[in-house]
Amino acid sequence: MTWETVIGLEVHVQLLTRTKMFCGCINKFGAEPNTLVCPVCLGLPGALPVPNEHALRLATRAALALGCTVHHTSIFARKNYFYPDLPKGYQISQFDQPLATGGSLTIESPERGRLTLGITRLHVEEDAGKSLHDRLPGRTAVDLNRAGTPLAEIVSEPDMRSPAEARAYLTVLKQILLYCEISDGNMEEGSLRVDANVSIRQPGEPLGTKTEVKNMNSFANVERALTAERDRQVALVEGGGRVQQMTLLFNAGSGEVRPMRSKEESHDYRYFPDPDLPPLVLAQAWVEQQEAALPELPEVKRDRFMSVLGLTPYDASVLAHERAVADYFEAVVAAGVEPKLASNWIINEALRGYNETGRFAVIPARLAALVVLVTDGTVSNQAAKRVFTELLASDEAPGAVAQRLGLVQVGDADALGAWVEEALSANPREVERYKAGEAKLLGFFQGQVMKRSGGKADPKKVGSILQARLGR
Repeated sequence: MTWETVIGLEVHVQLLTRTKMFCGCINKFGAEPNTLVCPVCLGLPGALPVPNEHALRLATRAALALGCTVHHTSIFARKNYFYPDLPKGYQISQFDQPLATGGSLTIESPERGRLTLGITRLHVEEDAGKSLHDRLPGRTAVDLNRAGTPLAEIVSEPDMRSPAEARAYLTVLKQILLYCEISDGNMEEGSLRVDANVSIRQPGEPLGTKTEVKNMNSFANVERALTAERDRQVALVEGGGRVQQMTLLFNAGSGEVRPMRSKEESHDYRYFPDPDLPPLVLAQAWVEQQEAALPELPEVKRDRFMSVLGLTPYDASVLAHERAVADYFEAVVAAGVEPKLASNWIINEALRGYNETGRFAVIPARLAALVVLVTDGTVSNQAAKRVFTELLASDEAPGAVAQRLGLVQVGDADALGAWVEEALSANPREVERYKAGEAKLLGFFQGQVMKRSGGKADPKKVGSILQARLGR
């Protein structure tokens, strides 16, 4: 029997702000428990929330980057539930009038090719605290440092048809968020958390009963968890059972999902407008300012690198994947390097150090100066790689490093001719074989000349002198 998987994702994104959503407490990961709190985020009587403008700015930019319609009026609501880590007994969120609706995201599906997936809504809310079950034996501790942290919740349409598509969606979404500096996207610190709704059905049939899977701390584990839940539902239905709506937790160690609780509906939360917060009204001019502040998005940048700068799809994808890498590449090109040459040097040399340290040790202008030394024949490509290694730990100019290392190419015809004569005299048999028709020996002779010159000979000029000397 053929089953179709239907997946929708709810992604909670911690916004990159200095302070919390409704108070002035510092928004910081890793502080001593319960030290970044105040009467507002502790929910003490009489404390009044005030929205964080920068959080609203970032959430609006995220919505615009995802093609959503930003509504000029939205409503903060109270989402009522009772957990130990929710000090007020409710969470300030948005319900029927969210900040933005109706966006989309384009991915490459392993099964279905290029797809545009719908985004239902983006709304802002505050985070809860954190229950800690491993600090005190037999007890649960509560850390409220995270309570009140600004979040944007991004809800997709149920448009994904496989766990691999869900992973691709998350990868593209995170890339956009990082490009726009909305969030640091660190799943280990909880800056990006994913809840997945999963159901199965016969193709063409109405949607089946969905379950929600939580506790997934990497994109790989999202794919694993969704695969496990899909397989569980298929086995259950084919065995004569029925899928029950519930929330499940994923165990990364065992690769299994287990029930956590029955899944709530919106009426279970008894939403109502927060009486302490007036409607959020955004002026059109303010929204336009946020749109103007957006950078060129990854897909647009990748296409421009191919169509305007002539890069291959592979090179364009590598360079456009991270904003810092793309900016570095464009700075090297702006310094006077042909795009393909800049691409080759960054992908083959500069990215190695960047991937290890998260920064480029050689500034664009110095890399450009080094590439110019190669293009004008001052140093060979191989010698330039040695110079580049020196630049990682030196403030010298590339030309000075090449001089110090004795790597400046020799183009003088007399000096090159002398090395050519030495190489040919030392290999008379190879000379005879070459003259008898073994043209491939030209590379051998060139290598011999380069060896005698200590790598200083200009290889292009060596080749022409050899051909003239050998009579071919």
